[in-house]
Amino acid sequence: MRKLLALLLGLILAGSVLAREAPTVAADPLLEKRVMALAEELRCLVCQNQTIADSHAELAVDLKNQIREKLKAGMSNAQIIDYMVARYGDFVLYRPPLKASTLPLWIGPFALLFAALAGLFYYILRRRRSKPEQPLSEADEARVRSLLDEQEERP
Repeated sequence: MRKLLALLLGLILAGSVLAREAPTVAADPLLEKRVMALAEELRCLVCQNQTIADSHAELAVDLKNQIREKLKAGMSNAQIIDYMVARYGDFVLYRPPLKASTLPLWIGPFALLFAALAGLFYYILRRRRSKPEQPLSEADEARVRSLLDEQEERP
């Protein structure tokens, strides 16, 4: 029983090894609300499928801190977004604008879906047109019957 308790205590304390310091938060709740609103508009460059508000990657935390500092310096939301786009490209926007350079981001999923459906359609057509099964010859049919009869006779 003591070993089990020691093991459980060890497992519980092992989690504290991975604990990190909480990210800094602005003292002003309005400023923090603006930081999080902007963070919802920007993609985490590490995770790529999360906003920097949702991500806990170090780069995302750094970007949130940069947003916080720029807001404290008096920059507007549009200026900060323009700064991030200039530095990281349109990919940093969680909802990239529709233009020539971002067209693959918008059309790519639909093109892949269309290609998969076309491949499935082609596969089904090819399979239907394949050589139909020929009926068994009398000799083959007799052999199958004899094998089945032998199988039934065995216990």
